[in-house]
Amino acid sequence: MTSECSGADGGVGSTKRPRHVKVLTCLRFLAKGDYLSETTDIHGISKSSGCLAVHRVVDAVCKALQNIEFPTRREHISRTKASFYKIAGFPNVIGAIDGTQIPIQGMGTDDEHLFTNAVCKFPGATHDAFILQNSSLPNLIESLQDGGWLIGDSGYPLKEWLMTPISNPRSGQEERYNSAHCRTRNAIERAFGVLKARFRCLHETGGCLPYRPDKCTKIIECAMRLHNLAINERVPLMVETEEEDDVQQPFAPVIPNNCTAAMLRDRLVQRV
Repeated sequence: MTSECSGADGGVGSTKRPRHVKVLTCLRFLAKGDYLSETTDIHGISKSSGCLAVHRVVDAVCKALQNIEFPTRREHISRTKASFYKIAGFPNVIGAIDGTQIPIQGMGTDDEHLFTNAVCKFPGATHDAFILQNSSLPNLIESLQDGGWLIGDSGYPLKEWLMTPISNPRSGQEERYNSAHCRTRNAIERAFGVLKARFRCLHETGGCLPYRPDKCTKIIECAMRLHNLAINERVPLMVETEEEDDVQQPFAPVIPNNCTAAMLRDRLVQRV
C-alpha cells in the first residue's frame, strides 16, 4: 500500500514548524532514502508533519527551479556539441537519451552531467521508444536552427536526429563507430549514477518511494532539479558513484522509409 499524509501543518512558511526544519527534513529524505519516520525523529517532528513538509517543499522546489531546459540558443548548442565531441570524437551530438527505473511502492566532476529534458510519468515496463515518441523532444530537435542529433541505444529507432548503434558491425569502421557511440552515450549512464548517489531515495538500496505515482513523479523531478543546481553551484558529491547498468531493451522496429537517417549514419561511420 502507498503511504499518504494526514493532518494539517501549514505551508512551507507556516509558523507551526520553522521553514528550515521542513526544508532540512525534505532534503534528508531525498538524500538518504531513510524511512520517513527516522528522518522526522531526527528533526523532532511527527511523521504526518514530515510527510506534508516533504511534498510541499518538493512542490516549491519544482516551481522555483526552472533548470531542466534543452539547449536552444546557438552558443549553448555549440558548447554542448564540443563537450560531447571531446569524449570520443563523435560529432554534432546535442544530448544522450535513455530511461531509468525508480522503485516506487505499489507499482509493477566530469562525470556530472546536467539533465536537459525529463519525462517522469510512465511505468517501468514502458519501452523507451514509446516514451520518446510521447515526449516533446522530437519537435524540439527538429526545430533547432543548426541541427544536431541525440544518441541512444538500440531500443530507440534510427532517425535523422537520433543516432543508434549498428546492430551487426561488419567492418572496422563500423566497430569504431559503435565504440565511439557507446563511450559518448555513457554520459547518460553516469548522470543517472550520480543522480541516484546524490539522492538515495531514487536508488533501489533506499527502498522505494511510498507514495502515489503522481507524488513520486514530483519527487523525481525535484531531485533532478536539485541535481542540476548542485552541478551549477559546484557542490561536491561526497559519496562514491556507480555507473548505472545499461538495461538492454528489444531492438526498436526498423522504419523501412528511413533511408535518409541510414545514409547519415553511413556517412558518420566514415568520419568517426
